[in-house]
Amino acid sequence: MKISGFSFARNAQKLYYPVAESIKSILPICDEFIIAVGKGDNDDKTREFIEKIRDPKIRIIDTEWADREKLKGFIHSQQTNIALKECKGDWCFYVQADEVVHEKYLPIIHRRCEELLGDQQVEGLLFKYRHFWGDYDHYNLSHAWYPREIRIIRNFKSIESWETAQSFRRNGQKINVATVDAEIYHYGWVRPPSLMHSKIKEFCTTHWGKKKADSVFTSEKQEFNYGSLAKVSRFEGTYPEVMKEWISMMNWKDQLQYTGRSKVIHKHDRFKYRLLTFLEQKICGGRQIGGFKNYVLLKNK
Repeated sequence: MKISGFSFARNAQKLYYPVAESIKSILPICDEFIIAVGKGDNDDKTREFIEKIRDPKIRIIDTEWADREKLKGFIHSQQTNIALKECKGDWCFYVQADEVVHEKYLPIIHRRCEELLGDQQVEGLLFKYRHFWGDYDHYNLSHAWYPREIRIIRNFKSIESWETAQSFRRNGQKINVATVDAEIYHYGWVRPPSLMHSKIKEFCTTHWGKKKADSVFTSEKQEFNYGSLAKVSRFEGTYPEVMKEWISMMNWKDQLQYTGRSKVIHKHDRFKYRLLTFLEQKICGGRQIGGFKNYVLLKNK
């Protein structure tokens, strides 16, 4: 059995994505890792950060995001598929540049891939998600955040990244998945407030186009407000080894609000989502009420 890791990135270093840590987190169980690196701004060093890992299993594909204005957010799936098409493994393990897998899960993931290798009905593996918020010690457990997503797929040419690259489909149809008892640590909302603002602007530029994004983000010096962390779930686990040096560089705690009421209302703060989250966690045993599921979960798998 062989496993191919794959991803894409552009301006990851300057926008504070832990892209090297993301790659290194799954590299031990991968036979190769393919990443499409888009040509970024002149002051970005994403490619250099990846090269410094110095592992022969990593192969960089240099790309141009020439169609970004035309494709909008679909450029993410286009770039993902560039890397995916070069994968040679039986399974393809996808991690985005702000996602990390704790080393404690690697043996579990590898065993699950071996266990299901001969079961052709299973087309992908579904991971649980932990969405960190503000710092590395808080995470959002909320109906407003997706609780699970596909991150391992079979190497079938008909399975591709779907729409804005959150998930995968086969010939446009949802794929059959089994669960794996492992989490993806999502750090997309953990960075200095000024860079969080820059990251959101970049994301919106990709999805909306530059003209609309520039009209909304009129100031380059704004800082993102995470709101109060007083009621945000506290992370009591251990950090992934690959993240420890990165986490040690955190220098924005004095810009976060750890007590009191929020002065801003984020999606997960709204009454609707707080009510749904309460019902899901206290009444339904963690089962999500409604919500979009981009997969078909196989029974008894």
